[in-house]
Amino acid sequence: MLQVLSSAWALLLGMCLLMVGNGMQGTLLGIRGGIENFSTFEMSIVMSSYFVGFLGGSRMAPGMIRRVGHVRVFAALASLISAVMILYPTFPNVIVWSLGRVLIGFCFSAVYVTAESWLNNAATNENRGQALSLYMIVQTLGIVIAQALLLSADPSGFVLFVIPSVLVSIAVTPILLSITPTPAFDTTKPMRIRELVSYSPLGCVGMFLLGGVFSAQFGMASVYGAEAGLTVAQISLFVAMFFVGSVILQYPIGWISDRMDRRGLIVVVSLIGAGGSVLGMLLGHIFPLLLVSAFVVGGMSNPLYSLLIAHTNDFLEHEDMAAASGVLVFINGLGAILGPIITGWMMGTALGPGGFYLFTAGLFVALASYAAYRSTRRAGVPVDETGNYVAIYPSATTVAVEVAQEVAIEADQDDENDA
Repeated sequence: MLQVLSSAWALLLGMCLLMVGNGMQGTLLGIRGGIENFSTFEMSIVMSSYFVGFLGGSRMAPGMIRRVGHVRVFAALASLISAVMILYPTFPNVIVWSLGRVLIGFCFSAVYVTAESWLNNAATNENRGQALSLYMIVQTLGIVIAQALLLSADPSGFVLFVIPSVLVSIAVTPILLSITPTPAFDTTKPMRIRELVSYSPLGCVGMFLLGGVFSAQFGMASVYGAEAGLTVAQISLFVAMFFVGSVILQYPIGWISDRMDRRGLIVVVSLIGAGGSVLGMLLGHIFPLLLVSAFVVGGMSNPLYSLLIAHTNDFLEHEDMAAASGVLVFINGLGAILGPIITGWMMGTALGPGGFYLFTAGLFVALASYAAYRSTRRAGVPVDETGNYVAIYPSATTVAVEVAQEVAIEADQDDENDA
């Protein structure tokens, strides 16, 4: 772990600052949208736009990096992110905000691709798993810190938009001034969607449904808080609890998944997530219970991402895992685009803010039901023949998922050698 920190501290510090900026602007827009009297559905379009850009960026970034290099891509896109964050309060218009979110989603996705490939290059076979874990922790830490910074100024002013803009600009400095060499960039050509569906229908369907859950909590949680009449401090704590739950419960669920039929665990975890959603829908007016519901939903949805990847890998050969990464990320991205739009529509009906939790509950139940159905269609992989679970978050790009696949393959090979 110390070796990873010594070789990649600048990159990890820069990524933490970037995530603080991203976490602040996502939550802040949900709060500011209420102040600007945007409708719930208008805010859902704004929030969905981020995932449109993110999906486009993850597919176009590799070509950009090959043409002009890591340094130029990273610096140029970070500058664009910083500029757009300042434009939000200057032009409080739904169309402007939506276009800004598309651009920011695109830039963040490409920046993540660049950073993740840098991190993978800095790691060795012996510490790649530790590097990935540190990267995930840094991402979550950045988002949680972002929620605390929202309390530093009035959301109706400019200061809270200036802070993430400055942080993103500063984030570039330690990365670009570090002596870590830029790596040669290459990604695996993804397999066809139909081919992956034939290997793992549950993995593909689950990724699509989970994309909706994740984008709802990442994009619409602050909108829910504003609609429910929460204070800025309460909204910040509410959003943070989704990510706190993901950190605390990720590894226990991963440990269990390596010791039982993953389809059964997917059913259980999804039903617990649905239960947390129902708790928030029925008793969300009691703030401590609202925090519990956020903890449970975040604590179930984020590990499910890694769980679905591990389940899919159980039906793939090692040489096909990297190719499957691009398809899984793409399918998840499609679900993420639709998540805020459907959530916003449901919240704009007679359901009110409760539509947020009804949507996530419905997706969790759908995932649990389909996992139970798939359990009846073919025999499960024996536990001693399954691959290893590697923690990865839904915000990761194809590069990070490919790194997770490499870690899983190396762990599988070590297990085989020990046997």
